[in-house]
Amino acid sequence: MKMTVAFLALAAMAAGRPAWAAMPTHIGQCVATAISDVGSRLEGDPSSGSAISYANGVAQISYDVAPQVRGWRAGDKVTLCLVRLPTGCPRGDTRGSFYKVTNARTGASWTEADSSHSCGGA
Repeated sequence: MKMTVAFLALAAMAAGRPAWAAMPTHIGQCVATAISDVGSRLEGDPSSGSAISYANGVAQISYDVAPQVRGWRAGDKVTLCLVRLPTGCPRGDTRGSFYKVTNARTGASWTEADSSHSCGGA
């Protein structure tokens, strides 16, 4: 019997395991993905804050340098959970979702927004 990726993802979610590389859409939903890039908020300035992007298209960015992500590397497997959605946003402005990400290799977690400004901000 041939199983599709979508079927496997639905089966994993039904069993309480994260689906691979999906985008979480509701609070409390977790997905498995991998880190695609680790850097700083401003390119070439490590003191400008932390920035991580993931294979499923989610990114997190902070004005603070996050010590818990020190040592995270591209390719690390992570569990990414949506913990908060922005409210009162202008139409089409979806910035400000918060995600908690746990790195499987290091065991460290980081909770941060997907943008340095929430919806309606700069």
